[in-house]
Amino acid sequence: MDFDLDDSLTVLERTLREFAATRVAPAAARHDKEQSFPHEVVEEMKALGLFGLMIPERYGGAGLSTVAYTIAIEELSRADAAVGLIMSVHNSVATYPILLYGSEGQRQRWLPSVASGERLGAFCLSEHGSGSDAQAMETTAVQGPGGGWRVSGTKMWVSNAEEAGLYIVFARTPAFEEPGSARRSISAFIVPREAAGIRVTRKEDKLGVRADDTCEVALTDVPLPEEALIGKPGEGFKIAMATLDGGRIGIGAQAVGIGRAAVEAAVEYAALREQFGKKIGEFQAVQWKIADAATRVEAARLLVRQAAWRKDEGLAFTKEAAAAKLFAATMCREVAREMLQVFGGVGYTSDYPLERYYRDAKVTEIYEGTNEVQRMVLARTALE
Repeated sequence: MDFDLDDSLTVLERTLREFAATRVAPAAARHDKEQSFPHEVVEEMKALGLFGLMIPERYGGAGLSTVAYTIAIEELSRADAAVGLIMSVHNSVATYPILLYGSEGQRQRWLPSVASGERLGAFCLSEHGSGSDAQAMETTAVQGPGGGWRVSGTKMWVSNAEEAGLYIVFARTPAFEEPGSARRSISAFIVPREAAGIRVTRKEDKLGVRADDTCEVALTDVPLPEEALIGKPGEGFKIAMATLDGGRIGIGAQAVGIGRAAVEAAVEYAALREQFGKKIGEFQAVQWKIADAATRVEAARLLVRQAAWRKDEGLAFTKEAAAAKLFAATMCREVAREMLQVFGGVGYTSDYPLERYYRDAKVTEIYEGTNEVQRMVLARTALE
């Protein structure tokens, strides 16, 4: 693996760093406070092609690599983690199922509108009684007498829910259930927003990433054609787990972006703030906090890039994605905490962005597989 970015990736990084600094960051605190979706920024992201980053050019996407995707997520999340999340969810878990497991007809029908951002994507897996234990879902899909499917149930923690034009929905298909194997009864479906019977019923009031809509979605006897099924009946659990493997790389990149923003803010503040007659950056206690934090950010980035590179090379990456997300998420929370400490009392106020970074950091340890789930994955691969 070459650790140096080639010219195209360097240009991408530079372009998105400027975009994030000039267009995303200035509105981040306001959107966080108001819990308002950043429509203007999202429209500009569409124009930049950021919603079809890894979709092949033949379907209207940019056809870039997973490494490029992690660069984009890091740069955006450095400015606003919620914007990074909007892009990450759309480009990964809301796109992978169609791109990797859909039929050619499904790809041709749906991916162009997904790539352009005309249809923002959402991923509907979790339920009130089915979080880390995805097999416990109760949403069901039954075949109608005249063909097609009818889907009923309630999904929660759906990012991009209010703005989505396309939902990837996982449901139990009892007719295909095998005794003693709940996971083999789960199937995956493409559900357009205009389908009858789908409603966004509640928006969550969250600790962090507040500019992204995270909602409960109710499906009431939603009619779908036969071709809404992704893959074969009973393949949904496999599709979900493979999708989350890739999605975890993006969350790792988001964590790197948040951690990096916290370190950079602390460095800037330490060079200005004076106590006891000198800049606080001259105190060894502060220097060591910054040194440790900066090292951990770099280590997390390398783990994320390794997982992304393996995915691009067609190599197994489940273990690497789990390790990257686990380390980066833990790093992010701890670095945000320690860099807030550099600011002292003012870091605890909204006058500086550290309190937002601290709030945003926590969720990286929870969504797309909790830290505990990542440890389960890593332990299982080690023991095997």
